[in-house]
Amino acid sequence: MSSSASVRPARRARGLGVFAVVVGIVMILAGGATYGAVTLQLRDENVTVSDSAPVLSGARVQDPVTAYAQAAAIDRDALRTTGGKTYAQLDRDDPVRSTAMTASFLRASLLTSVVAFGVAVLVAASGLVFLLLGAAVLRLGKNDAAVVEAVPAVVAGVLADTTTWPPSGGEPVPAPA
Repeated sequence: MSSSASVRPARRARGLGVFAVVVGIVMILAGGATYGAVTLQLRDENVTVSDSAPVLSGARVQDPVTAYAQAAAIDRDALRTTGGKTYAQLDRDDPVRSTAMTASFLRASLLTSVVAFGVAVLVAASGLVFLLLGAAVLRLGKNDAAVVEAVPAVVAGVLADTTTWPPSGGEPVPAPA
């Protein structure tokens, strides 16, 4: 009985591993840079959470939690000023319509920063996944892992042996040709 085997280096796997690690690092850096840039932009505005906010009042707006708290405070204050009506529900000649519009724009800007923080974290977390998967592929290929294609003759011999077919112990029958 003999077997045949062919071995070839897993260069593609290593290349894929390196690519995934590089993509992961770039994504982590991009996510971190975006998070930092949004933080700096919010901090430069010198906004503090309104005293009317139920939580974090007086805190500096510089992260997603404080930005969301200030957006909620603006919404609450605007609805109180307009009698519970949104900008779209107010008459065109209503004097508080301008206040509602400004509040709506400020709230939208703050909520956009909250979304930017979320996207930055998602990108960085995805980068971490790429980095870990790439490292795993590289680790598997570290010892010049190979793709092995082998068909042992033992398997071929068992299939060709007509005296053991079927393996359930019944009457021997010829193996299918």
